[in-house]
Amino acid sequence: MRPDQAPSTPELSVVVPVWNEAGNIEPLIAEITSVLEGKVNYEIVYVDDGSRDETPERLIRASKETPRLRVLRHRIRCGQSAAIRTGVKAARAAWVATLDGDGQNDPADIPTLLAILQQADRPPRLRMVVGERRRRKDNWIKRASSRVANAVRRAFLEDDTPDTGCGLKLIHRETFLDLPFFDHMHRFLPALVLRERGQVLSVEVHHRPRSRGTSKYGLFDRLWVGLVDLLGVLWLRRRAKQPEVTEIK
Repeated sequence: MRPDQAPSTPELSVVVPVWNEAGNIEPLIAEITSVLEGKVNYEIVYVDDGSRDETPERLIRASKETPRLRVLRHRIRCGQSAAIRTGVKAARAAWVATLDGDGQNDPADIPTLLAILQQADRPPRLRMVVGERRRRKDNWIKRASSRVANAVRRAFLEDDTPDTGCGLKLIHRETFLDLPFFDHMHRFLPALVLRERGQVLSVEVHHRPRSRGTSKYGLFDRLWVGLVDLLGVLWLRRRAKQPEVTEIK
């Protein structure tokens, strides 16, 4: 096996959902590889959510140069939550790091999240570490709408997570796959993990301005659509049943 080739069972899977992010493909893959190579056994799983630009071609080209890269593709666009779920289902590691494909999340923060798993005093049922972008590099509309959406969500769901919209997360794969799936679920992952009696930590991470491509979200994506989903998650949380199971034979 070549030194740069992914092992049969990686310790970490990095899942990156993308839609029309051709200009960000090669630079972000190079960053992820640079940060993780020699530090952890890992794989990179890109999920192309039905892109209409050169994203598929660039991913295929990158896969020939990066043995650790795996590429999956949705024939038609299904949304970010579905793309993340496709990537997590395909992941081979017990823990999965997700990050947005627009280059605004800094891959250099991934080891910081991983280090928490090695801490002796970590919460006993830690199932998720969430990035918190305290110094966001977005325009004022995105920052304002995100603050409002986060405040409303925390008031209703009491998930004690300042920034669920941050694409950089570390999550236990098996826990993720046990969560109820619906469109836009990625915005409510901390609340859903808590519903499963898992524990969640937030850690400050870097955030960078978008240097290539265009944003896929606007004001109404974060507020009005989010309010409908919020009511659904609130219903799910109140209907949760988590039996305590003891094996007696």
